[in-house]
Amino acid sequence: MKQAEFDGRGSCIRWTETPGEEPARVYVHGLGSMSAVYHAHIAARPELAGRRSLFVDLPGHGISDRPEHFGYTLQEHADALAAALDAADLTGAELVAHSMGGAVAIVLAHRRPDLVSRLVLTEANLDAFPPPTAGSSGIASHEEDAFVDGAHARVLENVGPLWAATMRLADPRALHRSAVGLRRGSEPVMRSILEQLPIERVYLQGELSGELAGRQALEAAGVRVVTVAGAGHNVMFDNPDAFVAAVESRC
Repeated sequence: MKQAEFDGRGSCIRWTETPGEEPARVYVHGLGSMSAVYHAHIAARPELAGRRSLFVDLPGHGISDRPEHFGYTLQEHADALAAALDAADLTGAELVAHSMGGAVAIVLAHRRPDLVSRLVLTEANLDAFPPPTAGSSGIASHEEDAFVDGAHARVLENVGPLWAATMRLADPRALHRSAVGLRRGSEPVMRSILEQLPIERVYLQGELSGELAGRQALEAAGVRVVTVAGAGHNVMFDNPDAFVAAVESRC
């Protein structure tokens, strides 16, 4: 396990990694998740083996610290991730990022272009204020203290065993602030940043999740959008073969 301070007060973002060739692949999880849980089985596939791989847990999640003073906005998550990549002596990494992690990865590529050479995004949040059915919307609909003091436990009961298994390891206050930050989005908004980035960008959309809003505009901007058959939001679990193929293939 490795770590880097991210807030100037001794709090650390942590990750595990496997050695291999550069450029490294950096796996970033979604809201209430953990990177290794969602991506280690992907990085271990023969098609992807041999590449240095980092499984980073964002602040408030998994094995990383969860300071109460931290804001957990997308920008702050991105800066914490940058601290990890700087400490790992990385430049030009490939980021493989899921859901909220995809939004963080987009913001990171905008703020620190030296760190990112390619994005593979799985159902990343691209817009502010998603529909009420989104997981982040359900969490952010509560006041922070009310969520911490009771609603968190109710959310765990309702999200299903897969998401609850990692969400219960996230700090409730950090989880709520992350959800609020995700709903608020970035400035510029993530979609606009993604369309303008001058790097290779791949976006994976689960077939069961429906058509990706704004797909034509994304493709016109050079984003390769892949609809993954038989998959929902967690493409890496629902169709790992297609997921690996998307990570492996280059334009």
